[in-house]
Parts: sequence; structure tokens; C-alpha cells
Amino acid sequence: MRLGATVPNFRAETTQGPIQFYDWVGDSWCVLFSHPADFTPVCTTELGRMAVHNHEFKKRGVKVIAHSCDKLGDHKSWVNDIKSYCRDIPGDFPYPIIGDEKRELAVLLDMIDEDSKHDPETALTVRSLYVIGPDKKLKLSMLYPASTGRNVDEILRVIDSLQLTTRLKVIATPANWTPGTKVMILPEVKDEDLPKLFPKGVEKVKMPSGITYVRTTTDY
Repeated sequence: MRLGATVPNFRAETTQGPIQFYDWVGDSWCVLFSHPADFTPVCTTELGRMAVHNHEFKKRGVKVIAHSCDKLGDHKSWVNDIKSYCRDIPGDFPYPIIGDEKRELAVLLDMIDEDSKHDPETALTVRSLYVIGPDKKLKLSMLYPASTGRNVDEILRVIDSLQLTTRLKVIATPANWTPGTKVMILPEVKDEDLPKLFPKGVEKVKMPSGITYVRTTTDY
């Protein structure tokens, strides 16, 4: 699954009923993420924190859906454990979990590590996370090993960056960027166009090379 690839329109059974992916996601952004196995400790924390922060995803127009190579019945039973452990999940569990016992979707979406992909007895999905745009194309991927849980704040941060730079195609976000801080203006933007694009001002940073390529603004 390379950036820019079209995510296929798959059918799946989930804890919230059967879905056809394109119909389910509609024109929304989507976070589709896999976890190695149900009834495991780190996965419990990950799905719990994604559920706790679901209102933040909804605020950004993002639908969330999880996946692993487990039985649908196990997912439904495990949800009760997640809610018990993460007591700050409001109401019902907010997003569906895909059951993929035969590993077909895991293989299709390239969510199994290199050492295990040909062994159905031992293969587990890695911690793959895909941010998918309304055009059904892959905008960002994160791949973590089973030993390392993800940071939900970082997931939200990159979604903010993706949505901002989709809306304003002449900027990019720098390292450690958070909403409200400075963004970088792309090199292809001409100096003479800056006042029209960023009427509140642009800062140009002098470099020892003499090349002015770092231009920042908070006007977005």
C-alpha cells in the first residue's frame, strides 16, 4: 500500500454489521487500522484510546474502523473488556471492528509483516494505520511492530496536517507542527504571489547559503 494508491472497495463483516467499504465511508476521511490480536494488552489500550478520542475524529469528519485476523464473536466479547479497562469511553463502543479470520483483507491491504505473510498459522497483522482521503486514496501510513503502541495525539496531528495541506496546496507543515503554529510555504510559490496568498505576512529566513527557501507564515 503505497502513498497515493487507491484503497480497494472491499466487503467485510464487522461488529456493527456487514459493510461495503466505499458505501460505508462515503465522502469522509477514514482511519483504518489493524492490531495483532484480540485479548492482548497493548491492543486493548490502542482500541480504547481511539474510542475515547472518537469525538476528535468526528470533529474532523473522519470515520474510524479497526481490523484484525480474529473471529467476529471474539471482537464483540473483547469490546466489553476494552470498555471495562478504558472507563472513559462514553456510551456504546463508537466504531466497527472488522473480522478477518481468513486473513484475506489483511493480505489485500498489506498489513502482515514479511516474516509471517506466508504462514497462516502464525501470521498476525502488524500495527498498520492508513489515513484514507475522500477520494479513497492512501494519504498516510504508519507501521508499528506489535511491541509498540501508537500515539493517538500524533494520529490527530497528521490528520490536521493532511486536511490543511489539502485545502491550501501551497504550504507544508514542518517538524513538530501543531495547529496554530507556523507553516512552510512551498518553494514553487513565487515571491510576487505571497502578498495575495498570505496578506497577513510572511517571514523569510536568511541562510548561510544565501538561498531563501525557508518562508513561513501563520496566515492560514
